[in-house]
Amino acid sequence: METDTTIVSEVDTAIIPQTDTTHVQETEAAVLPETDAAINPQTDAAVIPETEHAINPETEHAIIPETELAIIPEADHANIPETDDALIPETDMDFAPDSDMAIVPATPATPLGNEQAGSKTQPNKRRRKKSIVWEHFTVETVGPGHTRACCKQCKKSFAYITGSKLAGTSHLKRHIALGICPVSRQRSQPPVTYTPASKSAGAYGSATDPPKQRYRTTPAIANVPLDQERCSLEIAKMIIMHEYPLHIVEHPGFIDFVRTLNPHYNMVSFNTVQGDCVALYLREKQRLLNLISTIPGRVNLTLDLQTSNQNLGYVFLTGHFIDSDWKVHRHILNVVMVAYPDSDHAFNQAVVACLSDWNLEGRLFTLTVDQSFSSEAVIANLRGSTSVKNPQLLNGQILIGSCYAHLLSGLAQDAFGSMVDTIKKIRDSVKYVKTSEAHEEKFDELKQQLQVPSTKDLLIDDQTRWDTTYHMLVAASELKEVFACFDASDPDYKLTPSMDDWKQVETLCSYLKILFDAANILTGPTYPTASTFFHEVSKLQLDLTHAATSQDPFVSNLIKPLQEKFDKYWRGCCLILAVAVVMDPRFKMKLVEFSFSRIFGEDAETWIGLVDDGIHELFLDYFSPMLPLPEAPMENGTESIIKSELPNEGMPEEGVSHEELPHDGTVISFGDGLSDFDVYISEITSGQQTKSELDQYLEESLLPRVQDFDLLGWWKLNNLKYPILSKMAADVLSIPISIVDPGAVFDTQSKKIDSYRSSLRPVTLEALVCAKNWLQSGSSETSNAFVKAEV
Repeated sequence: METDTTIVSEVDTAIIPQTDTTHVQETEAAVLPETDAAINPQTDAAVIPETEHAINPETEHAIIPETELAIIPEADHANIPETDDALIPETDMDFAPDSDMAIVPATPATPLGNEQAGSKTQPNKRRRKKSIVWEHFTVETVGPGHTRACCKQCKKSFAYITGSKLAGTSHLKRHIALGICPVSRQRSQPPVTYTPASKSAGAYGSATDPPKQRYRTTPAIANVPLDQERCSLEIAKMIIMHEYPLHIVEHPGFIDFVRTLNPHYNMVSFNTVQGDCVALYLREKQRLLNLISTIPGRVNLTLDLQTSNQNLGYVFLTGHFIDSDWKVHRHILNVVMVAYPDSDHAFNQAVVACLSDWNLEGRLFTLTVDQSFSSEAVIANLRGSTSVKNPQLLNGQILIGSCYAHLLSGLAQDAFGSMVDTIKKIRDSVKYVKTSEAHEEKFDELKQQLQVPSTKDLLIDDQTRWDTTYHMLVAASELKEVFACFDASDPDYKLTPSMDDWKQVETLCSYLKILFDAANILTGPTYPTASTFFHEVSKLQLDLTHAATSQDPFVSNLIKPLQEKFDKYWRGCCLILAVAVVMDPRFKMKLVEFSFSRIFGEDAETWIGLVDDGIHELFLDYFSPMLPLPEAPMENGTESIIKSELPNEGMPEEGVSHEELPHDGTVISFGDGLSDFDVYISEITSGQQTKSELDQYLEESLLPRVQDFDLLGWWKLNNLKYPILSKMAADVLSIPISIVDPGAVFDTQSKKIDSYRSSLRPVTLEALVCAKNWLQSGSSETSNAFVKAEV
């Protein structure tokens, strides 16, 4: 016989939320979770669609087929926390014990055991919604088959019924129970709680049972107290890390956003957040001061200049050093505004202020500037101002006058400048293809027809970064056959470069690759040690020298200006780089001798001698303060030791100790005959002591050359063996060769201070810039990574 049934929506659900059902008596029944399904408009009763289903042989009632348990219908509610299993809160539900059950999203079922009673009991009466959420929500029909639940307090609507998909009520309960409703919080109403059912409520619970959760979840948001100070600190940190304007706290959109998150938070003012940023800067500065005070060696500085639209200069001073745990550090120490950046004395005050601010007087090892914004007079003035309280090591050659990244960028731009017309023709060809989908489709089709093996994609270069121009030329040259035939497929294309143009571009790219590989070393996550650069720079010097003397006039004309500029840089820094590579136990002086013999030819011995003298002179600067002052003049060599042990008068005969001689010189006994052996041991020991740590280090055999060799880790392990030399190695290996950040290595234009930052007070600007650098260094911990010398 026909019974009142419900519409069954087949949904793929992982676990169907269990909802209100009635107890099925006297028959095998299905547990029917409450879903508030669509109601038959004619009978006000839910109707089960006629489907293929099994018939109960005892009652001839339809047994609703089991649905697939797969995916929960989509709903506008908070995400369920992830756990080891799907975390689905159990909603209000009655269970039929000891019965075979199929789980179906259905509306309340009528007792199947009494067929007539089921058919006669008010078949047209609408089923009452029993869930407690309907005290706080109303049901609104927004379209055919589309019903949404609307919160009575905040008027926000949530998915409820969409076609045959039923969203259930779990997300509605969370909206009320967890205090997510903003109006409920504003009215200071406690979140609705669900009273656990008492035992008298029956074995199957009640409609007011709390959502049952199988696993532990995060605490309710309403129970987390508001920490006004912590929130203000996080806003200051957000402004610093992402370079947001300080006025963001006054923007209406940001204020509304924060109030939506927590209406009880009192938004800070501009002056307050500015003070918070400066306070955070001062806190981080004290930490860095404490770190610098503990390093055993010295600090290297780099000096960079940025200008504003008002022609004001901002000097960025960055410190490079290795700490006591042999980790490399690179931190911006100061940002100093200078009114006249073109003055010969513009940078003196900035450097002096930095040394005083960080207690570095007498601890400065090197100062790296760049000739792009500094003249010979500027460098001379810097050398004079820093030498007052800082020793001039290596006759002032420690002050480096050029940035390696800027040098490579200048060489690349010079190379592009010699082929301006050809590069423009190729750039226009790439633009023609990439700026039209139709042109790009034709180009790809032609590429497939010609079976060009290149896997590179065309790209339009950013002319403020020379690496993008290099990549554009490489990709275009590999597709030159396609460009050569493209005018046949597209008559409007009239920019085809000639074969000579492509040949010149390929030659240019072969030398640009050398520059690109050299610059790419500076873009790694950790700043490379100075020893890494000797081999790279010497190899580049050798390659450019050979290319400048090429028999091909195009190559020689292209490379000769580059080689002359690079040769000037090489002669100015080769001594520093050579000293640094000597501190690598895989190379020591051997790589210097090998490289100089190839570069300098007959003059190699002179240059090698300069390096050897320089490194010994540098070691003496570290060794001299460690020498104790003698109490009395002493003679050199083994003679002083012998004379201090033997008297001047009454020398015993061979084999007789001094104690065995009487005062009258008569021999009483000959002893054990080992006195000469003691003297012999003293001579050997004293001869070994005259060798310095540097000489001992240089005489030891080279270590095997492996790619992932941890240079700083090796010095950390041998710190006790070479206590003085290790301090010198830490200072030398931390010498910076470049003054730019890794992200600006390929830039072709100097950075500018934007109008907003230049409008800030210099103290505030310094706080924002330095704090960001320090916070990034602390969070990423890039200095903790191994420094790998890849040679």
